[in-house]
Amino acid sequence: MTDILMPKATAVWLVDNTSLTFEQIADFCGLHHLEVKGIADGEVARDIRGADPIANGQLSREELDAAQANPNYRMKAQKSRHAELLKPAKKAPRYTPVSRRQDRPDAIAWFLRNHPEVTDAQISKILGTTKATIEQVRGRTHWNAANIKPVDPVTLGLVGQLDLDALVRKAAEKKAKDDAKRGIVDGPSLRPAAETVAEEPEIEDDEDHRHGGRRAEPTIDSVFGSSSPAHDDDDED
Repeated sequence: MTDILMPKATAVWLVDNTSLTFEQIADFCGLHHLEVKGIADGEVARDIRGADPIANGQLSREELDAAQANPNYRMKAQKSRHAELLKPAKKAPRYTPVSRRQDRPDAIAWFLRNHPEVTDAQISKILGTTKATIEQVRGRTHWNAANIKPVDPVTLGLVGQLDLDALVRKAAEKKAKDDAKRGIVDGPSLRPAAETVAEEPEIEDDEDHRHGGRRAEPTIDSVFGSSSPAHDDDDED
């Protein structure tokens, strides 16, 4: 069954203007039959104005007549002529002015140097280029390889800053998820504290080591210097 527009409004109209059963209306509108019963009792959708499915091209008069003649008949909705207008517009391919197309290799080189996590498919889509051109820039086989230099695509006017930031963030998140699946962690991992403490060398005090592991008590001689008795006698003479 094709999804119809305004299912409750359509159900309101069918309840008020036809002799269809609750099950037939519920099947056509994609609702529960108790909900359709609630509409008929005035408990549901009281403020909704009915929408004629025949007038808006979702139901033919022949289908309605057949359903009213046979309670077991299930109506088939037609494709509404308004459905195409409600579809979201498909985003057109990115157009790059001719004057800017010569700058795309520089933008490609910028991506390859600064954001290797961005895939070739993403570069191709945002710059409007081809994977073959990206490979030529990467392998330096491009016809103008000698003059290619990495330049920010925003500066070149090829990409908006918001679009670029969104692309880089999306690529970084995807790379982080892929690395996590493979068990890769960026940067050196921290070692357990117990290991680092156990490996720290013990610093021995040289003074303690010379005195058998115990610091010697200071003496008068060690503080003020030793005085020889012989020298004292000479001074007296």
